[in-house]
Amino acid sequence: MKIELVSGDITTEHVDAVVNAANSSLLGGGGVDGAIHRAAGPELLAACRGLRELWVDGLPVGRAVATPAFRMPARWIIHTVGPNRGAGETDPALLRSCFAESLRAAEILGAQSIAFPAISAGVYGWTMADVARIGLDALSSYAGPIPLARVVLFSEDALAVWRDAL
Repeated sequence: MKIELVSGDITTEHVDAVVNAANSSLLGGGGVDGAIHRAAGPELLAACRGLRELWVDGLPVGRAVATPAFRMPARWIIHTVGPNRGAGETDPALLRSCFAESLRAAEILGAQSIAFPAISAGVYGWTMADVARIGLDALSSYAGPIPLARVVLFSEDALAVWRDAL
């Protein structure tokens, strides 16, 4: 799989699937999650409410589920819940699972391209360097049929950290 690193707005990516760094409620929040909900429109909230019928207690950390992308250029949004270091979720395997489970969900959808944010960096307390190292390890060890993974970072500083890790 080809891995691209870019600085930009993940909500405008022209890929098959965009990964949302969601909270377990799936009902929107801040950061990437809030931006994706705003860009996709109110249909996304309705779809996520439907998912909550399956995940009554919320989506577990490290898991991933998909919805249509509605008003975004992507076809699908894959929602994954990253570990929150501030809440004691410090196991790197949980973060790696976010990347792996998102790829698995994209495979099921038949996606040929996927865009990732820096899952759990920022408010969830993981350093950008740790997220880059763990995320790139998960992406580079992927042996499935998706030919393109793009990591879309919110700043040039974040992009530099990921480039150093690559």
